[in-house]
Amino acid sequence: MIETFRLTKIYSGNILALDEVTFKLMGSGGIIGRNGAGKTTLTRILSTQIKPTRGEAFVNGLNVIKEAKKVREVICSIPQEARPVGFATPWEHVVMYLVARGFSISDARESARKAMKEVGLYEYKDLPSDILSGGTKRKIYVAMALASNAEIIFLDEPTVGLDPISRLEVWSAIKILKKTSKIVLTTHYMDEAQELCDQIVLLKRGKVIAIGSPMELIKPLKNMVRVESFDRGEYRIGKIFISYVPKDKAKELIDIGVSIKPITLEDAFIIYSKGEWDEDISEN
Repeated sequence: MIETFRLTKIYSGNILALDEVTFKLMGSGGIIGRNGAGKTTLTRILSTQIKPTRGEAFVNGLNVIKEAKKVREVICSIPQEARPVGFATPWEHVVMYLVARGFSISDARESARKAMKEVGLYEYKDLPSDILSGGTKRKIYVAMALASNAEIIFLDEPTVGLDPISRLEVWSAIKILKKTSKIVLTTHYMDEAQELCDQIVLLKRGKVIAIGSPMELIKPLKNMVRVESFDRGEYRIGKIFISYVPKDKAKELIDIGVSIKPITLEDAFIIYSKGEWDEDISEN
């Protein structure tokens, strides 16, 4: 579905956003990493919004530079900064978007109706967007993507800034998208990637540092637990020290004032990033 070869992007001022990124995604996947890791730049290149400095990228076998028009016919891209027009209704947003993609008015209305019902947006279809909750506003874009019948849908930070309930609502809508399309999700929320993605590309400072399914990335920590304290540990993030110990030894630590947590994708991110954090994790 998605394939890149030594993909590099250097912005003016010699800012290196992507550093020879090479990977292959065969199904719905996620691009994860902290702010500034290069996630949005990578998505913008794959969705033909910007050109790389060098390297190649393919979407469904189509070269994103040489065959950009064909790529745009099979994708839908929802950028992080997308915001609905306040006075326009969800219905108007979805229908207008479909018409802009080339749908007839009648087909746009029919597809909009089906998609909005599917994601739980239809009851709000005639309300001005500016009075809707944050989660409902994001559903407008999920409905657009679903109605477009695009083969691949790029979602850049789809739940950033949303409250926990709104995030769950958008997650539910994205799962509906996955029934008919492949999604490429960029996020710095590890729980989101673990919940929604079949395969993960992990970026750090513009480089790929790991790739695999959530379970494959967590596998090195199988039968382990995460231990957090304020005085000692293998990793230091801010004022918290983190270590990983076998589950059967965790009981010995409960009485000494530490926090014990189950392993998640966040822990895989910490492990795979070892030695590349510098100011973020240190023993100092």
